[in-house]
Amino acid sequence: MRIALFGTPCSDQFTKYIQHLVSRIESEGITLLVYDEYLSFLTKKVKFKNPPHIFDSYDSLKNNADFLFSIGGDGTLLGSVTLVRDSNIPILGINTGRLGFISSVSTDQIESAINDVINSNFHIKSRTLLTLETENKLFGNVNFALNEVAIVKQDTSSMIRIDAFIDEEFLNSYWADGLVIASPTGSTGYSLSCGGPIITPGTKNIIITPIAPHNLNVRPIVVSDDNIVKLKVADKDQLALVSLDSRFRAFDSSISLTIKKADFTINLIEPHTHSFVSTIRSKLMWGIDKRN
Repeated sequence: MRIALFGTPCSDQFTKYIQHLVSRIESEGITLLVYDEYLSFLTKKVKFKNPPHIFDSYDSLKNNADFLFSIGGDGTLLGSVTLVRDSNIPILGINTGRLGFISSVSTDQIESAINDVINSNFHIKSRTLLTLETENKLFGNVNFALNEVAIVKQDTSSMIRIDAFIDEEFLNSYWADGLVIASPTGSTGYSLSCGGPIITPGTKNIIITPIAPHNLNVRPIVVSDDNIVKLKVADKDQLALVSLDSRFRAFDSSISLTIKKADFTINLIEPHTHSFVSTIRSKLMWGIDKRN
């Protein structure tokens, strides 16, 4: 078995958990790979029995790992997706961040999570991604997002007007600070903070959520993920930003954005004690108020 570690620097309070993770992996005789930038941080905090293998790209990861452990928050896991891509390597999210909807394994659950992986006692959940197509290939070959594609105004001045089309049929002109196109996984992210609905990961949908719309009758809409969403900033010479999860680029109104379901999925490891429903119930503290 080969396990890759990807993460971001964290506070010292989590060092002991990462040390336990590394020691446990090594004690099982599992081959360990560590992302090169993360290794630079770990070598100052964690002791390795043997020097781990190093990966720094999609090419050096694919075919060399059976699993990838993402150590951090949801943003860290989103970063790992750019390395895993279409390799089908399952990702386990270990949460050392804050809320953690997709990095749902807490530090005190690391031991049981490792046991589940070693004993194949887990579920694989395939998550839909969105791809962004533009004439000038704004994001090169990393033009996909697990959570959302977001279009926002570049400065703090006026709103922008975004014309939206579904399968070439005009939907609406959004006067707003921006627009979020979210996958089911992203329904608990940026879209949720803008008033979008939570939808379960298995649903084959895309959410279109306006950001602070000018007209109060404009509301989020859920469409099929078989639809192709086309967006265009209608204001002439208007500059805007488009982001894929946490990666962003500037573009002008001459560029049209085409968003659709990706032709590959990301596999997330869900321990047998976890589920999407239990995660949102815990993270959103549903049912805490016993009066309900």
